[in-house]
Amino acid sequence: MSKQKFYYYRIYDDQETLNHLKSALPHDEVERWLKEYESTHQKYFNPEFIEFLKKHDPEAEIIEISDMSY
Repeated sequence: MSKQKFYYYRIYDDQETLNHLKSALPHDEVERWLKEYESTHQKYFNPEFIEFLKKHDPEAEIIEISDMSY
């Protein structure tokens, strides 16, 4: 049984919030869908992009990254 591979990306939108994305798609595919999303939107918001991306990757989600020190 093979485990699904996930990729983690830092993405920037017009609000500079919710800037991390988990996806099963490799970088080139995410970039392709991002270009399509940008061609149909005037402003870019990560939650909206994730909803768009979920049509092609149901595993896509915004994740929160926190600092940790020891």
